[in-house]
Amino acid sequence: MEQKIRRDLNMGDNLKRLRVAAGFSQEKLCAQLQLQGCDIGRSTYAKYEAGELNIRASVLVQLRILYGCSYDAFFEGLEH
Repeated sequence: MEQKIRRDLNMGDNLKRLRVAAGFSQEKLCAQLQLQGCDIGRSTYAKYEAGELNIRASVLVQLRILYGCSYDAFFEGLEH
């Protein structure tokens, strides 16, 4: 049984900000992630941005590589 981290802080705004800054639509981002072996659909990714679903660590790893950013960028502003 897969255990999930309980959602308490929403990083969706940061995910959207980083995606838009990189020039990706949700569809194009998911296509790029799939090319990197990260099987994710647009509807699932949309739920990450909306804060309806916790993002998998494997997706964060691939996004960090794609965006060329630090992990801190995903958590920016969540400490308050």
